[in-house]
Amino acid sequence: MKEEDILARIDGFVGEEQDLRERLQRGELSQGEEQRRLRDLEVALDQCWDLLRRRRARIDAGENPDDAGVRPPDEVEGYLQ
Repeated sequence: MKEEDILARIDGFVGEEQDLRERLQRGELSQGEEQRRLRDLEVALDQCWDLLRRRRARIDAGENPDDAGVRPPDEVEGYLQ
């Protein structure tokens, strides 16, 4: 996945997050539904940002950025623990 694709996905996820909040305000979905989807979006965003950082680090190191892949959620979400 190229940097432009990753940034487009991030933009899409942010837009979806805003849409969820608006739909909740309009009463189109429950708070539980909103929270479940927001958690999923948070993980997806973390994966995208992680991939983007690792691709850029590979470029800075003179390595092939395409060798970086999306890491699983438990790896991306658990690295600070």
